[in-house]
Amino acid sequence: MSAERSDAQVRAQLGAARRIVIKVGSSSLTSADGGHLDPLRLQGVVDAAAARIAAGAQVVLVSSGAIAAGIGPLGLPSRPRDLATQQAAASVGQGALVAAYDAAFARHGRTVGQVLLTADDTTRRSHYTNAHRTLARLLDLGIVPIINENDTVATSEIRFGDNDRLAALVAHLIGADALVLLTDVDALYTDKPDRPGARRLPVVRYAHELDAVDTSATGSRVGTGGMQTKVEAATIANAAGITAVLAAANDVAAALAGEDVGTVFVPTSRRRPARSWWLAHATSSRGAIVVDAGAVAALTERGTSLLPAGVVEVRGTFADGDPVDVVGVDGTVVGRGLTSYSSLELPRVMGRSTRDLASDLGPDYEREVIHRDHLAVHPR
Repeated sequence: MSAERSDAQVRAQLGAARRIVIKVGSSSLTSADGGHLDPLRLQGVVDAAAARIAAGAQVVLVSSGAIAAGIGPLGLPSRPRDLATQQAAASVGQGALVAAYDAAFARHGRTVGQVLLTADDTTRRSHYTNAHRTLARLLDLGIVPIINENDTVATSEIRFGDNDRLAALVAHLIGADALVLLTDVDALYTDKPDRPGARRLPVVRYAHELDAVDTSATGSRVGTGGMQTKVEAATIANAAGITAVLAAANDVAAALAGEDVGTVFVPTSRRRPARSWWLAHATSSRGAIVVDAGAVAALTERGTSLLPAGVVEVRGTFADGDPVDVVGVDGTVVGRGLTSYSSLELPRVMGRSTRDLASDLGPDYEREVIHRDHLAVHPR
């Protein structure tokens, strides 16, 4: 059990990980002005990854940097804000990014493979299965997958938003032992590192340890994610039983070796079932179903299914089978599940018992809004 392991044992386990996902942010790969890739920074990450591969580990890189790599060639002063220009920059920069990785790994006799994912590839079961099969085969063949969000075609409605969450989902997808989140900050601190009294947290074991931590720092000039997204990614990985470490890109070799750098996030012994984890973290909500206090109690305390009688409001537009959030009247998100009603059907049945519905509308309406097997209730 994780609570019984010392900090040294946790670090040692990191050093012995056999399958590792390394996430590299844009700020860790680009020049100080953010206008182009920095070959030395990229080579440093690759050298550390190649050393672990040579020692028998399998490594997957989730790498930002495509948009940043396209800023210079397009003559842009900074990271574009509008989606169309971001997509254009990604189109120009993605080729340069993969070419740089290809050349860097070639120095170690390794071949890379490019994998571009959209949110649909991890939120829809069929896509998820296909992505798993592809990545597993690449690793079996000794290829180093270089993964990035497919910024060129992703729309604002279906984007991950940052590669931290993507990296956590990929770690679960491939059954990784460890997730390494590289950034331009050397660890998680109780406050912004340059403030007096701020202290580094070498190990985080429990969620309450984060209560007093300031994670409000925004992303870098060329990136999208801040410290908050990295903590969330580590939490997602922990829920799948995966150890995560947050470290500076310059410390990547030490982090992979299990040395005392960065911040390690330790998973608890209670690992969420795979389907529950997928619903809670891999899916993107298409809407919300607001329920009364009685339904909240039934879902959270007794583990029941959600019935039409407990529904008081429908928000958004969704189809039968879509993932939706279940929300209390006070605005608290209770969980996420796959609805058996569309947003058009649900208003006519909400607040009514299944028996009455079956009598008035037919036996097809004697069904749950969300079956308990298709519902992930958030821990309280």
